[in-house]
Amino acid sequence: MLSPARNSRPPRRVRNSTALAAVALGATLALTSATAQAAAPAPRHYVALGDSYAAGAGVPGQSAGLCLRSDHNYGHLVAASLGAKAYTDVTCSAAKVKAMTQPQYDAFLKVNDPQLDAVTADTDLVTLGIGGNDLGVTDLGVGDVIATCVAGAVVNPLGTPCRDVFNHGYWDWSSLSWQYGQDDLAARIEGARPQLADALRRIHAKAPRAKVLLVGYPSVLPADGASCVLRQPIAPRDIPYLHATLQRLNAMLASTAAANGAVYVDTATPTAGHDACSDDRWVEGALPGSPAVPFHPNATGEKAMADAVLAALR
Repeated sequence: MLSPARNSRPPRRVRNSTALAAVALGATLALTSATAQAAAPAPRHYVALGDSYAAGAGVPGQSAGLCLRSDHNYGHLVAASLGAKAYTDVTCSAAKVKAMTQPQYDAFLKVNDPQLDAVTADTDLVTLGIGGNDLGVTDLGVGDVIATCVAGAVVNPLGTPCRDVFNHGYWDWSSLSWQYGQDDLAARIEGARPQLADALRRIHAKAPRAKVLLVGYPSVLPADGASCVLRQPIAPRDIPYLHATLQRLNAMLASTAAANGAVYVDTATPTAGHDACSDDRWVEGALPGSPAVPFHPNATGEKAMADAVLAALR
């Protein structure tokens, strides 16, 4: 005959069911907590700043004239996902860092006001994607670099005509080898650093409570030029140089963000393998297969960039 103490214990099946229920409840609470932590609060006033990669140049639907601003750029997608109470998009194609504080002109026509004018004291979220156009010396910005590389490939498709121009390549008879001098693109990237730092400080001064995200550039070209043969009008041996230049630009953006109270958003990693030479392009090439300006993100690329921004906000 069982003792009273043992009679008071619930059957094993009941005990197991109770334990399982407790585990399930704990998992549900943990999941709910994690979801709550992952969800970024809805901003009161989100301002998107930047160039054509931020504007979504060529991606339908377009507005703002020569700024080529898309209603499906990553700023719009982020604003919709967060449920922003107010959203201001002043991104503009061909914008250089100086466009943060100066009006932007194209062929002597004013196309945009100083972008920092849109940042106000109630702004609590800012995304900024800028710096690429400072690689160029005219109003075309990075279009200068692309045009030079494409033109060089026409006359020297098996060489490194693009790098030879910007990295001052020359044949050294004393060593019987090809040598390089100053890298103009590397110098221009460093030249943009103090202007960018100043722009970030100005954003913080105008909107002290704003979270500021500096958005990097996606993977436009692969590290190896083999996949670009007969796909893009750039000499395959120039591809590694251009890839390394974009890496250098992103590294400058990341370090400048860290030094000036901003969060750097890496968009190169999530878009790797979807460059202009890939079979599944999120960044279009010289002849876009989806609506986008050449060598710029298409709608899928802008979505990937938006996802990277949202991940950085969690």
